[in-house]
Amino acid sequence: TQSRSLGATKGCELDVRWNSLAMRVTCLATCALNQWALDFEGNLARVKSSISIAKRRGARYRVGPELELPGYGCEDHFLELDTTEHSWECLAGLLNGDETDEIVCDVGMPVIHGGVRYNCRVFVLNRKILLIRPKLCLANDGNYRETRWFTAWPHQKKVEDHQLPPAIVAVTGQSYVPFGDAALEFLDASLGSETCEELFTPAAPHIQMALSGVEVISNGSGSHHQLRKLNTRMDLIRSATGKCGGVYMYANQRGCDGGRLYYDGCACIAVNGEIVAQGEQFAIQEVEVVIANVDLDAVVGFRGAFQSMAVQASAGDKYPMIHVPFRLCPNDNVSRTPHSPCDIRYHSPQEEIALGPACWLWDYLRRSGASGYLLPLSGGADSSSTAAIVGSMCQLATAAAVSGDEVAVADVRRIAQIDENDPLPCAKELAHLLFQTVYLGSENSSAATRSRSSALAAEIGASHLDVRIDTVVAAVVAFFTSVTQKTPKFRVDGGSNVENLALQNIQARIRMVLSFVLAQLMPWVRGRGGFLLVLGSANVDEGLRGYMTKYDCSSADINPIGGISKGDIRSFLRWAADRLGYPTLAEVEEAPPTAELEPIRDDYVQTDEEDMGMTYEELGVYGRLRKISRLGPVEMFKRLLHEWRDRASPTEIAAKVKSFFYYYSCNRHKMTTLTPSYHAENYSPEDNRFDLRPFLYNVRWPFQFRKIDQLAGGGAAE
Repeated sequence: TQSRSLGATKGCELDVRWNSLAMRVTCLATCALNQWALDFEGNLARVKSSISIAKRRGARYRVGPELELPGYGCEDHFLELDTTEHSWECLAGLLNGDETDEIVCDVGMPVIHGGVRYNCRVFVLNRKILLIRPKLCLANDGNYRETRWFTAWPHQKKVEDHQLPPAIVAVTGQSYVPFGDAALEFLDASLGSETCEELFTPAAPHIQMALSGVEVISNGSGSHHQLRKLNTRMDLIRSATGKCGGVYMYANQRGCDGGRLYYDGCACIAVNGEIVAQGEQFAIQEVEVVIANVDLDAVVGFRGAFQSMAVQASAGDKYPMIHVPFRLCPNDNVSRTPHSPCDIRYHSPQEEIALGPACWLWDYLRRSGASGYLLPLSGGADSSSTAAIVGSMCQLATAAAVSGDEVAVADVRRIAQIDENDPLPCAKELAHLLFQTVYLGSENSSAATRSRSSALAAEIGASHLDVRIDTVVAAVVAFFTSVTQKTPKFRVDGGSNVENLALQNIQARIRMVLSFVLAQLMPWVRGRGGFLLVLGSANVDEGLRGYMTKYDCSSADINPIGGISKGDIRSFLRWAADRLGYPTLAEVEEAPPTAELEPIRDDYVQTDEEDMGMTYEELGVYGRLRKISRLGPVEMFKRLLHEWRDRASPTEIAAKVKSFFYYYSCNRHKMTTLTPSYHAENYSPEDNRFDLRPFLYNVRWPFQFRKIDQLAGGGAAE
């Protein structure tokens, strides 16, 4: 076992730790920070603010999110030397002040050691660096590509010397500091750390740390929101100390740091398998610090009750310890009562949809320089849910401003263009200032959707336009006729499928063009400055099936519901009608989904599910099997043969599976231009980084479909 000392006399450590009759109670702080990729100045300010809050509340240790100085979402900017150098400069700025006086701070940043770039935790105290701990296991699936930018530290329980850059040497006077997989040994306690993904690995570092007697284990994370995911994370956090005891501290980013992900905070502290402090999962607030008083003697007592753990601990190799002459448990801790276990707060999926995308939209709006959003509001389920999320955003922003959040106050005034002396707006007033909705009706639109669109806009407070696009559509059709001397017809009027689809696409694409025209000019019309961002509202199931016109209103600046299933959207509409105060949403949910791109006749009304040839429920099943279960056509058929045996014959199931894969593959090219969407669902077909597939398929799938037909025709029971 390696052991290093930073000015301590090792022989007296054991006596110092155990001679006191007082309980070993320490105050620990974790946090959720709304960091922004490459915003070094802002990121450092939020780090400093969190440390100051932690110190004021008596904390002796503070842990922050993963890569908090540059921001987790820098992506290929991590390959630039600038990003690492600027992170060191920020750390120098932190060490040059009094923020780290008498508090151990754990800061996330990239470090190049021996010519290799690592994702690191840097422990500092009293303007000195104690340890640089590189990440051992990198996240490299789903939305994560850490191995593209970093290398995992392969030397478990090994420590080397790291030469500090001149900017740090000038501040700390240190030339070399420990670098590697080690823990900190204080005069009265021990502390170790792991980073994000390591918590999820089978042989997580916290297990070996616990067997080495480390009492406090922290995790600086960069973990994104996904519907129904928090339960999994909280179960892992509890289990980290539920079996082998200890204190587990979890820090996370919270907000949109420049991409499709929303990092969902929920900083928390667990003791011996029980949560004792938990922060908010969704919030406008940029800095949240979560504090807990913990009894470290309770950790020793918990572990002492398991003889099998003692046997394993005595037989294993111990963690290298960096000895630090500092008390984690101050002598005056008698007045500090350890926190008791608390119930974990979970949001329902409907609440998650109302809060997560709303906070993401607010971050995007305030950081983009735009003055608001424009939404083509059709009165259907998807655009209405997007409108409701914008309404939720206005409610959250105004509530934060009224509560005294200075950043929220400044953002509301700046975006809404409100003078310093004017009163802050309520949610509906804010929506009127920054949210423009428009009903782009045609001769194929119904009075019902027009009425719902207007009513919902009024309930939210949006500035609303009701316009008809028929003259523009007619002009395009007339242009085509003048060029070709042919006039296309809808199918109900005797036209072919090609004509019918083309006439629908003309309407859809004109709506996209008009939306961007209005977004650019409506602030000018209303005597305001800036521009509006166009919101899209295609759901994840429609993206999977390709049930959208390329470059129609699904082509927008951003889409808050692009990662949400139709089933969840309809559930959200029912919930939001009451909980958000928009009763028209109940009417929207009850109406059958329709594109309203074809003429309405007494014997024909266009509906989405009839157009698609499959139900939204079936699409959700196909999507989960394709992505989450990783099933191709044949294996999907085999699975559904069992799951749907009571609802369809093998031949019918085969037809359904083949139909899905045909439309999925022939429309896959649409995913290459899909509007950046809030990531909320694990079966998202988003092509940019999450669901990497070809976009030119053999849509006939001859080998696979022939195999399905063989199984359906006689060998299905084998």
